Amino acid sequence: MSRILFFDPICPAPYDQLTLSRQAMGGTEASVVRVAEALDASVVQHNRRQAEGRYCPPAARKDVEHVVVLRDPQLLPVVSQLYPNAKLSLWIHDLIDSGSKRAQRLAKVTSVLPKTAITIVCVSEFQRAQVEQLLGRQNDRRCICTHTIYNPIDEALNPDDTPVDRSKLVFFSSPDKALGYTLDAFRELRQQLPELRLCIANPGYLAQHSHTIPGVEWLGALPHASIIHQLRSALCVFYPNFLKPETFGLVFAESNAAGTPVLTHDCGAASEVLHDPAQTLPVSLRQRVYASCMRSVPSSFRARAAHSGHIFTPYLECIAAWRVGARPKVQADPRFRIGAIAKDWLAFFASRES
Repeated sequence: MSRILFFDPICPAPYDQLTLSRQAMGGTEASVVRVAEALDASVVQHNRRQAEGRYCPPAARKDVEHVVVLRDPQLLPVVSQLYPNAKLSLWIHDLIDSGSKRAQRLAKVTSVLPKTAITIVCVSEFQRAQVEQLLGRQNDRRCICTHTIYNPIDEALNPDDTPVDRSKLVFFSSPDKALGYTLDAFRELRQQLPELRLCIANPGYLAQHSHTIPGVEWLGALPHASIIHQLRSALCVFYPNFLKPETFGLVFAESNAAGTPVLTHDCGAASEVLHDPAQTLPVSLRQRVYASCMRSVPSSFRARAAHSGHIFTPYLECIAAWRVGARPKVQADPRFRIGAIAKDWLAFFASRES
């Protein structure tokens, strides 16, 4: 049995490699599968009842050398009892905003952890800075350090000869990541470019309330292969999100690997993952004000405000230019290939041996 173990205490349902190929899956779970398969590591899931290969229910083991707990710091003390000889790490994927419940849980648990070295693994330097800022307010950080390992993409994901539909935009993310703002922007874009279509899919872990909007196609929750197929034929990933910053943005890395550019904002880890100013727009003050009023201002007033303030003009300019030849040429970033990420994890575990 592997001496490396990933412990998932909050997944909504058990998952494995077949899940990744057959149904919609969140980026965190997909990353766990890719890393565990590459490292030949075990994966324990809190709600699994029967072992299937490397995917197992919780059980005490004394032979485990490294345990990586996903997302929930509150489980660290419990996990340390199940695997008393293991070095513990916490692999976080979510935003740790100051004052948020996640930040409060992390601050509370790190103050009562067992007296053993704990490393928090972050998925980007952006996220790591968030965590460092939080930990910097704690009185005692002697047993806590941080480390960055990016989320992985498949080795074989590359551009192919799929024809590009220059009227097709896609939004493939959780609906809580500014989908409402994206739809407002798309409506305005379509006023100038009525042939545009926006295809929307999601990972399946949040309900998505689809309703009829001209030019919008609701694809529902799609398995990974279908997502990649849709990406390849799109002009771009249209993701004007600055309301809930991405801590990594797996869709960014996978889109570029498939040859499809992303139109998003310089927010969160976007610039770190894309490192291409053609794909990351700055966020204007008018856009921030508009977004802050979305829940309280009727759509008719928002539309007039957007038009008079040219809120969505940068998107229109980019998309119009990309449709006629200025579309960025993109490719996979080798930092994110699963082979490179597996080496990063092995180096991380080796560093904890010293």
